[in-house]
Amino acid sequence: MESMTDPVPSVSILLAEDEEAILKLLVTILARKFPDAVLYTAVNGRTGLELFKAHLPDIVITDIKMPEMGGVQMVDKIRAIKPDTKFIILTGDPGKSFDSGEKEFEFDHYIMKPVLFGVLFAAIEQCLAEIAQQQA
Repeated sequence: MESMTDPVPSVSILLAEDEEAILKLLVTILARKFPDAVLYTAVNGRTGLELFKAHLPDIVITDIKMPEMGGVQMVDKIRAIKPDTKFIILTGDPGKSFDSGEKEFEFDHYIMKPVLFGVLFAAIEQCLAEIAQQQA
């Protein structure tokens, strides 16, 4: 366990969600649960990709169906930039198989809407542990 004097590496999270009420709720809840995290928000995949290019966040939490560019397309483009990015998918489509053309769509966690925050927190914490392990 880390002591309070150990530096805590800052984590950055990109939230891409086209439903603004859900996006605001996610920001509020995640800012309280992970106060040291830097949060970036986008209402579509195109804006999410631009924010990703500018800030290179560690974790991307994204909806699948969004205007301008969907989550699957955004994830493919982000993977080409930073393959070790962690992805948490939020979706209202149960059991949908995600296909991004020629290769299978890969993600670290898949969470159904409505989101149970305990499940989301556990997914983020697992991603953070994997990031810390990769950096060690």
